[in-house]
Amino acid sequence: QVQVVESGGGLVQAGGSLRLSCAASGVTFSSLAMGWFRQAPGKEREFVAAISRSDSITRHADSVKGRFTISRDNTKNTVYLQMNSLKPEDTAVYYCAAKVTASRSYYENFPPRYDYWGQGTQVTVSS
Repeated sequence: QVQVVESGGGLVQAGGSLRLSCAASGVTFSSLAMGWFRQAPGKEREFVAAISRSDSITRHADSVKGRFTISRDNTKNTVYLQMNSLKPEDTAVYYCAAKVTASRSYYENFPPRYDYWGQGTQVTVSS
């Protein structure tokens, strides 16, 4: 049984930083392309960042480029989202997603193509 569990959310002031973690179990972590998405109240889920199996390829949404960084540690079965210079508009529930793939360079920004999802972690940025 595959489990994806996020942690690290919380309340932070504008300009502050948070690091989200996402641990996946029940599947070989190095076979997974990983992604982060977020959903604010009344809005659709949107792409934040993605990383390939081998972490050689990363992609970030334009809205977070230069402020957020996705990374992974395959020895710890964990993917991270370092969030700096946070803004009130970053407030949302952040979701981690996993996609089983044979391609070392595959990454994905389309939510329906992911196989597994975490339960989400709330990030609130106060002004």
